Amino acid sequence: MPGLVLEAPRIVETIERLRNRIEARFPGSGLSRICNELLLTSRAAAERAEGFGRPIVAIRVLTWLLVALLVTAICLVVTATGLRWGRVEITEIIQTSEAGLSEAVLIGAGLLFLIGWERRLKRSRALRALHELRSVAHVIDMHQLTKDPERLLERYSSTKASPRETMTAFELNRYLDYCSELLSLTGKVAAVYVQWFEDPVVLEAVAEIEDLTTGLCQKIWQKVNLIQRVDEVRPAPTAEG
Repeated sequence: MPGLVLEAPRIVETIERLRNRIEARFPGSGLSRICNELLLTSRAAAERAEGFGRPIVAIRVLTWLLVALLVTAICLVVTATGLRWGRVEITEIIQTSEAGLSEAVLIGAGLLFLIGWERRLKRSRALRALHELRSVAHVIDMHQLTKDPERLLERYSSTKASPRETMTAFELNRYLDYCSELLSLTGKVAAVYVQWFEDPVVLEAVAEIEDLTTGLCQKIWQKVNLIQRVDEVRPAPTAEG
């Protein structure tokens, strides 16, 4: 592993603090629940990612058994033909070579399958876990979609179909900031997986999640910048968590 790594326990602690901050500011909110979901996912990710760096014992045992079987099969073929130095016939050499080659090809194919199977199994587990994180990112985005800072403008006119909005400018700013932090931490949790399992397919999936969360954060900061231009905005208290 590289010298500088993301420490999964620190990420978990950061998400836990963020959940407490959200719950204190917006108790019982959907954003608080999704943060708690991300917290549970991050704890599982720390265990899963470390497990990807360890061999799957059952598959490794099967691999070594297959190697032993390959060696045993070759020895039995040589013994069965009665091949001895000093009285070797061409037909015995041909028969031994054909039988040994057939056994070696079959067992070798089994070895290749087992070696590839371990990587494919880890890849499949990692991709399922990353899919959970991708879903979390989209749910966070859903929470901020209806948080429109234009409602703070004097010229804004709502309709019967407009979502109800009771937040002040300051509360809306904090809500969007929490969404941005959640998205950033989602990308960090995804990055934990590739520290222990450097698979090209998994690396690509992590990069896609990081691109997704970065793009969603940029959308949120456009809203935050608009809020800062509204006259009603007041500076946040210094003791805010």
